[in-house]
Amino acid sequence: MLNIISPIIAVFLGFLIVFILKPKEPKHLKLLLAFSGAFLLSITVFHFLPEIYQESHSQVGLFIMVGILLQIILEFFSKGAEHGHVHVNKEATQFPWLLFISLSIHSVLEGIPLDTHHNLIYGIIIHKLPIAIILSTFFMSSKLNKGKITLFLLLFALMTPFGVYISQNFEIIQNYYYELSAIVIGIFLHISTTILFESNEGHKFNIAKLSTIIIAMVIAYFI
Repeated sequence: MLNIISPIIAVFLGFLIVFILKPKEPKHLKLLLAFSGAFLLSITVFHFLPEIYQESHSQVGLFIMVGILLQIILEFFSKGAEHGHVHVNKEATQFPWLLFISLSIHSVLEGIPLDTHHNLIYGIIIHKLPIAIILSTFFMSSKLNKGKITLFLLLFALMTPFGVYISQNFEIIQNYYYELSAIVIGIFLHISTTILFESNEGHKFNIAKLSTIIIAMVIAYFI
């Protein structure tokens, strides 16, 4: 049940932070992004990746590379929303379908291994929270009506639980579970490393960001 409810709560919490606090200081959001990138990377490397290599007899490396390539393709349409960038026209009034579809594919895939790899839920929660904040901040300043904003965020919140659902109930997903999990590893590796590189202005680490990254890695290691 935690795997179903937690991603929804993370998105809802991100929206509430924007709606109530209306954060304007990007520094703190960059630290949160850095923490989420380091934590997701560490969870993947410490827990998810070794388990898949140990349990799978398929070509794990090949499917990891497929995941990296797939995420690059998705970001062509989402413009990097998965790691903190939203470049949709604020003046637009139409529902941002390309952004929604690319984020949905990403979210459904990341939900598939959650039922087996329970530590991943913490990485996905911490990953979704800053993304929800960024999306909510953008939408609140755009010309999209509140109905479309609510629909987007609601469907976005449901996509990861939907991935959990299909992994539990569709045999074809279960038959290719390790291949799909390896693809998700590739997606996580690409997103987390991109976040870490992009969260540093001028590609320089300062003490706050370095400390944030180290803390995230230590927490992920001991989970």
